Amino acid sequence: MQNFVKKLKWPDYLILALLVGFFGYIWYSIEGTLNYKWRWELIPGYIVGWHSGREEWFANLLLQGLAATVRISIYASILALILGTILGVARCSANLTVRMLARTYLEFLRNIPPVVVVFIFFFFLSQQLIEALDLERWARGIARQEDIGVWEFFFGEMRRFPSLVSGVIVLALFESAFVGEIVRAGIQSIPRGQREAARSIGMSRVQELRYIVLPQAMKRVVPPLANQFITLIKDSSIISLISVQELTYKTVELVASSRMIFEAWITTAAFYFLVCFTLSRVFARLEKRGKAGER
Repeated sequence: MQNFVKKLKWPDYLILALLVGFFGYIWYSIEGTLNYKWRWELIPGYIVGWHSGREEWFANLLLQGLAATVRISIYASILALILGTILGVARCSANLTVRMLARTYLEFLRNIPPVVVVFIFFFFLSQQLIEALDLERWARGIARQEDIGVWEFFFGEMRRFPSLVSGVIVLALFESAFVGEIVRAGIQSIPRGQREAARSIGMSRVQELRYIVLPQAMKRVVPPLANQFITLIKDSSIISLISVQELTYKTVELVASSRMIFEAWITTAAFYFLVCFTLSRVFARLEKRGKAGER
């Protein structure tokens, strides 16, 4: 900490002073001009609550939403990685038809507003898939069972399982377009000479990708994929529009019931920041270790 303070110059102190003054002005404007009464003391109760009947602590609205956001982000990132890898390989295919189909999908998603994409995938794909698989009836059957602790740990409230599936599918299909471009760039970064050498010893196209190209390409794309995962966490707030009860949706519920507009949204922003910033630091450290191991 002392080393950090020593590195600060007068422009740094000036910027800090301006930031403090700016946020102080915002705080004064909200409290004075808008006549807003801050109620920060109530926020902890909406994160963790106490059930007097069962005499135990329970996750309240904001913590429930945060847990749902983490679940959806993990499952969607796994599915997006699988789909994106397939799309990235297809973008580098020797077959023109396969290449053009993959490019059409990627360009379509990358050049349309996320909100539009979410509604298109929700109404025309995920909702139809849920009805075809009859997931609602299956989830209600699981919810009626007595011991569902494991199910709830992985999927949350089972009665809302179809909603979680919708969110995962929609988010993964959207993010797979960006993952596909990252994988495509990684594949194309491998020198052509290695491919030609693989073919010269009799390797097929599949063997070339499996043993030569993809292992090297995936190592190179780990940093951008890590950044994409952080972006996915932030993008997960979009699926609140299709009533997926993640952190943003729960915050809207809290604001509607308590009228704590600024406290609720500032707390939600802090949750997103803590999760994303922590992951960015973890990924940066892992990247440094990976580079040190290669030396």
